[in-house]
Order: sequence, then C-alpha cells, then structure tokens
Amino acid sequence: MSKKVLVLAGGFSAEREVSLVTGRGAAAALRECGYKVIEHDLTDTAALIKTLWEEKPDAVFNALHGNWGEDGEIQGLLDLLQIPYTHSGLKASAVGMDKDLTKWICQSAGIKVPFGEKTTFRALRQNGTMVAMPYVVKPVSDGSSVGVYIVRTPEDLQAIDYADEEREILVEKYIEGKELTVSVLNGKALTVTEMRPKSGFYDYRAKYTDGVTEHVIPAEIPEAAFNTALRYAEKLHRALGCNTVSRTDMRYNEKDGVVVLEINTNPGMTPLSLVPEQFKYAGGSYRELCRILVEEAKCRKISR
Repeated sequence: MSKKVLVLAGGFSAEREVSLVTGRGAAAALRECGYKVIEHDLTDTAALIKTLWEEKPDAVFNALHGNWGEDGEIQGLLDLLQIPYTHSGLKASAVGMDKDLTKWICQSAGIKVPFGEKTTFRALRQNGTMVAMPYVVKPVSDGSSVGVYIVRTPEDLQAIDYADEEREILVEKYIEGKELTVSVLNGKALTVTEMRPKSGFYDYRAKYTDGVTEHVIPAEIPEAAFNTALRYAEKLHRALGCNTVSRTDMRYNEKDGVVVLEINTNPGMTPLSLVPEQFKYAGGSYRELCRILVEEAKCRKISR
C-alpha cells in the first residue's frame, strides 16, 4: 500500500504565495511517485488538526515558508501529534530562522559572518548603529529577503519602514561581491551556485520571478573559495542538526573571502528554486528529491 502524504502549504507568513507554488509542485511530483497525496492550504489551525485527525497521513510534506512554517511552530505541533514531517525538526528550525542565533553558532564553528548588531527598529531610528555604511538591515526572523534594506546613505535609512517599531532587526556590514548559495542533502553539499540579479540585489522579486536572475552553476569563483563555501554549508547543517536538506546563502569577494549570511532549513521548492536546480545538476530529478524528503520524514518520538 502506498504512503499517504499530506502536502501542507499556504500558511500565515509573507511567503504564503511562494509556499502555495511549492506545495503544488511537490504534490504533483509525489503523485508521480505513486504516493496518495492530500493537499492542505493552511488558513486555520483547527481545520488542519481536524484534517490530520481524519486523514491520518503517514507523513506531512512541509511546504510552508517563513514564520509559522519553518520556525519550529508547525514542527512542534506535528511532534505532539506524532506525525512524521519533512525537513528539519523543531530545534534546528527555530534556531535557523533566528539569524542572530545562527550567527553565534557560525562563529563558534569557525564560520565567517558579517560584523553587525541586533537591535530594534525604534532603537535604530533613535540611536543609529555602530555599523558603518553601507550596511544591511533585515528582520531577525524572516525569509526570502522579506523586509531587507541596503543602507548606503542617510536617505536610505529614512526609507526603512516596519509596521512594528519594536521588531527585532539585524544591522550588518554590507558584503560586496558575488551572491552564492549551497544546498546540503543528507549532510553532503551539492555544489555552489552564483545568483546574478539583472538589477538591484537578490531580493524577493529576484528569487521568484522568472528571467530576473541568472543562476551560474557551478559558481565561477576560485577553487579555494568554492571549497570553503561547501565546507561552511556542511558545517552549519551539522551544527544546527538539520534533517535531510538545507541551503546556506553566502557572499564572496577577494578581500572578505566567503561570508555566510543565513541558512534556510526549509528552502524553497518552486520551479525557480535553487535546491531542485542543484540536485538536478548533481544528476537527480525534482520528483526524486521530493521522494527522498518524504522517505526521510521524521518527528520527535514521545518516550513512554
């Protein structure tokens, strides 16, 4: 009998639309693999629990992105329900979503990160920052470059706008150079990709709009830097205790070397996404990648 898989997509974050695209793609691929697939658009938690109770899936494919999807919240719920799920568990998800905590772990593991500080939007406006321009301002917990600002002038600083003045943000030195990413699958780095946006920086639009960004695979960087990027991604994957797949974003220039920006413990799986692209480069298919994630699904077991 084939496994029953619930593909969970949508959710409550700013990345809802991307999640829905990921969910549709994963559901189609899993059906091709022979799984019985149920698609669920998360808009109400009680409705999700009801569906899980009635359908009793063998695994949940977590296609959620951003807060409430890759920050440990849904992972904790599925752990309590004892339903295996794809991608990382509660602890790795929660830590990976917190960019400040991730930086501390990187530093303890000998992984280079940008100089910066954690503050709030209110404090930045009132007190400024010790980080010299140009710098990057971004939420401590968010994904897909949502709410990211590059500050080169005082006018750029005035343009920053977050609805919540107490929102925790990171202010980091802006690292010039090439935008890189490395996917890790079951502990092994696949390759290094360079993203070349045709205008601006690698923001939400550049990530999810076809034709806006060129992907160079493998990245055209010195061999030593290439190997450092692979090593950093594998070390951070292990340090966080990620399950199956992760993707680490970095920057590279000759002066600073390879610098890690953040890790994605539940990286995108849309047709434009980088993990499927790197897996294909390594000889795999999108369908096979989805199958691996389902077969490696797990939850924290309750000891009785």
